[in-house]
Amino acid sequence: MSVSKMQQMLWTLCIILIGRVSDAFQAIPPFASSRSFSTSTGTSFGSSSALNSMNMDLEGFVSTYYPNFYSLIADNEDLWKVLKESPTFTLFLPNDEAMMNTLDDKQVEQLQDPRNKETTDKIGLYHVINEVVTSDELYNSGGFISAAGEVPVTRSTTGGFFGIGAQEDGGVTINGANLIQTAEFSNGLVHEVDALIHPNILWRYMDQLRIPGSS
Repeated sequence: MSVSKMQQMLWTLCIILIGRVSDAFQAIPPFASSRSFSTSTGTSFGSSSALNSMNMDLEGFVSTYYPNFYSLIADNEDLWKVLKESPTFTLFLPNDEAMMNTLDDKQVEQLQDPRNKETTDKIGLYHVINEVVTSDELYNSGGFISAAGEVPVTRSTTGGFFGIGAQEDGGVTINGANLIQTAEFSNGLVHEVDALIHPNILWRYMDQLRIPGSS
């Protein structure tokens, strides 16, 4: 058999193999995540003046720009009571990226499970203060009292080695979550953060009928 015929046979065999591999990949179904949080392209509502020009109420703002977190607090009667009845307020809103990337599948399922509503509502209340607290006040505070309890605040740092030699960068973290941007309403402030800001101990009470000591 000549060399040219051998080469032709090899090319034919390669084409057949490539076709079969392609068919096999097409038969594989696309990956489907077990998460039921929605995805978004990120939050960008610009300056406070731009926000005011939208003429959007607080609940509409939260549901529009932070739909994943809104899905957790939409039925939280205590949280909305604080926001609606307090003369002023501060609300911390984890963005959708934070909700998707800082929570594992089990935690997402637990937050959305109706049996965990008491704990989920408690988590939501840690994101509300019944007075206005600006980013500058947070920076100098060391902590604040939310509708659910105390939340620690620290100044963010960059550089250093294992925390040694790090320098303050002017930012602020709320129980480990970074403050990203702030929107102003007529009687309150909304701070966007990159994680939930509740105490991690609350996860221990998931999948239980009630939080120990609660009414």
